[in-house]
Amino acid sequence: MTKLNSIYIIDDDPITVFGIKKMLKTIVECPNVKTFENGKLALDQIMDELRKGIQPPEVIFLDINMPIMDGWEFLEELLKLDIKEKIIINVVTSSIDTSDYQRWNKFRINCLHYLNYKNKPIFSIEPTDLKRINLAS
Repeated sequence: MTKLNSIYIIDDDPITVFGIKKMLKTIVECPNVKTFENGKLALDQIMDELRKGIQPPEVIFLDINMPIMDGWEFLEELLKLDIKEKIIINVVTSSIDTSDYQRWNKFRINCLHYLNYKNKPIFSIEPTDLKRINLAS
C-alpha cells in the first residue's frame, strides 16, 4: 500500500469527493486527506501551511469547473508559489471540450509539477495518480 502524508481533493461535487475518498482508502495510507469546495480555499490552506513550514500536499485531485476559483485559476496561482517539491496534480473534469485538454497539456509542459488528466466519473485511481514510477531503473 502506498504511503503519503497529505492529499488534497479540490472539487465542489460531493459525490466525486466521496468516490475519490472511498477509492483512496483501499490503495493508500494517508493520515491527512483534506477536501475543499473551491480552489481559493485550497490555495489559502497551502499558503498558510507554507508560512508555517509545512510541506505542500504530495497529491492533489483538482476539478476544473468550480465556483469562486476554478481549477485553472488555482493552477495559475499555485505555480506562482515558491514550492520546490513536485506535486502530482490529477486534473479531473466532466468537460468534453477539447480546449480543456489543450489547456491542461500547456500547463503540463510548462510546470514543475506532474499533471494527469482524468475524465469524470472516476472509476479507479491508478498508481501514477499517486506516485511517479521510475521506469529507467
